Amino acid sequence: PCVRLPSAMKAAQLKVWCEEPANFALLKQAFESTTSFGKLKSCQPTVAGRNVYIRLVCFAGDAMGMNMVSKGSLAVIKLLEEHFADMELVALSGNMCTDKKAAATNWLEGRGKSVVVECIIPKVVVQKTLKTTVSALIHTNINKNLIGSAMAGALGGFNAHASNIVAAVFLATGQDPAQVVESANCITLMEETDDGDLWMSCTMPSIEVGTVGGGTSLAAQSACLEAIGCRGGGKNHPGENAQKLAKVVAAATMAGELSLLSALAANTLVQAHMKHNRKSTPPSS
Repeated sequence: PCVRLPSAMKAAQLKVWCEEPANFALLKQAFESTTSFGKLKSCQPTVAGRNVYIRLVCFAGDAMGMNMVSKGSLAVIKLLEEHFADMELVALSGNMCTDKKAAATNWLEGRGKSVVVECIIPKVVVQKTLKTTVSALIHTNINKNLIGSAMAGALGGFNAHASNIVAAVFLATGQDPAQVVESANCITLMEETDDGDLWMSCTMPSIEVGTVGGGTSLAAQSACLEAIGCRGGGKNHPGENAQKLAKVVAAATMAGELSLLSALAANTLVQAHMKHNRKSTPPSS
């Protein structure tokens, strides 16, 4: 939320109040009174002049949780109004969340699920299946995904095409397509192992997914979640299915990164597109 106080001094006082453990316990109680599964984990207020941006970090079980968090946030605001009568609510979402926008706070602090996946690809597979070499892949990844993205001023975009994979999985499993913006934050890293094989990883700090609510109840999307093994709420503990889906997103992204980078390293990208991404000309009669 974004709230506004009569002065910068009072804004600072609200920040200090929220950071007191005893007061946070009150905020937590207010938030959790609105939900069965939601838990308020921390409160991070940031002051800008007379404004205070209160970043509420929450656990939402197997839901993506936007509605759940909005309800809980409103309860937090009502409690704050009891202690700061001259506080004005500017907007329940103050954009420090940050939802559906590229933002450093998501890249650094995380949002939704933060996932790191890794794998080792034997050099023989790189050579025979991917038609390239370990050294060529590492060279391409460094100069394209790391240096190239840095020169472009990328924010969370140190990858080849993570958003392609994230968007596909989101559409198939009933997620919010607009949240691909931050969910596709990804840095792809590659190294050569002591045995000459390829080690690679994808670090994705802000994958926003849920397995209950929203589009997850649609027939096709529900069937996809069932096939993956994470439809509905977790059977053992809340949140386990959403966590599993986030891992699936990250693993699929890593596979897509390996494929495209291999095509770029071997310079077969255009050839592959021309062969597999074109409709064949029907025979003339």
